[in-house]
Amino acid sequence: MKAVRIHQFGGPEVLRCEDVPDPKPRKDQVLVRVKACALNHLDLWVRKGIPGVNLPHILGSDIAGEVVEAGEYIKGFTAGQRVLLAPMHFCNRCAQCVSGRQNLCPEFTCLGNGVDGGDCELIAVPPVIVIPIPDSLNFDQAASVPLVFTTAWHMLVSRGGIRPGHTVLILGANSGVGIAAIQIAKLFSATVIATAGNGQKMERARELGADHVIDHYKQKISLEVRKLTGKEGVDIVIEHVGAATWEESLKSMKPGATLVTCGATTGPLVGIDLRFLFVRQLSLLGSYMGTMGELHEVLKHVFSGKLKPIVDRRFPLTEIRAAHEYMEKSEMFGKIVLNP
Repeated sequence: MKAVRIHQFGGPEVLRCEDVPDPKPRKDQVLVRVKACALNHLDLWVRKGIPGVNLPHILGSDIAGEVVEAGEYIKGFTAGQRVLLAPMHFCNRCAQCVSGRQNLCPEFTCLGNGVDGGDCELIAVPPVIVIPIPDSLNFDQAASVPLVFTTAWHMLVSRGGIRPGHTVLILGANSGVGIAAIQIAKLFSATVIATAGNGQKMERARELGADHVIDHYKQKISLEVRKLTGKEGVDIVIEHVGAATWEESLKSMKPGATLVTCGATTGPLVGIDLRFLFVRQLSLLGSYMGTMGELHEVLKHVFSGKLKPIVDRRFPLTEIRAAHEYMEKSEMFGKIVLNP
């Protein structure tokens, strides 16, 4: 089969589309033909080099395709069945897994990170992560859902405790997590303040349901939030930008508010005045992906049409370098999808 692999860490030039042996599924695995694999910023971090990646390595976390065959121990799947894959690897036997907290499993990682992913034509996976999809969802749309919508659901619902009437600040409306978070927040009838980097992205954020949009390059986020909230601040901040926005995110919080962070795109080192933290009784929470239960919960809303994946641009698998270069420019609004 064709697969994109890295044999060393570095820029887009290390991505190689090459012939590799077809996977040989075990009796307890499902073989899936990949029809679409969406990019995430995780692909960039893995390509550049993060701990736990063994070379050569296949990138790609978000996968949709068709069942080729299921091992003899597997029931319930048929050849040609349309599916998406949960972008997770976990042991499925430890106390965390069996209690439904897969993202706390000691072996937890994302497909394409600690284990090979979906930038290829075929992948063999355990049946627990194989989820049938309706005909109303095409493969590109299906591949644009799992990682970012599960992450946003875990951040807003499980960690942030969103409720109707809350005001939510969502950083980076053009990102996959941002697009998902805007829609999920509106599902809970929250007021959404989003940030974006240009007029076109700001308009797209409004179309998704954002009540207010701040240009984070031309406006000071915390000052605009104070104006929009009558000097109160927001109940929840969805943060994944990191160093560039951290201080503004903190200043945008009302007393007793919660900030949930899942990333550090602009750098991981941030500061905080502890007096500001305890006097205002703020909660700063980390969030990492989500659970299988949360993925199934969010998929109910996707399958019903209440939550909509947004596809920005498609690339053939053979143009993987161009796809990575396009993502690094941050010009997209929505997901970048590879088609083998």
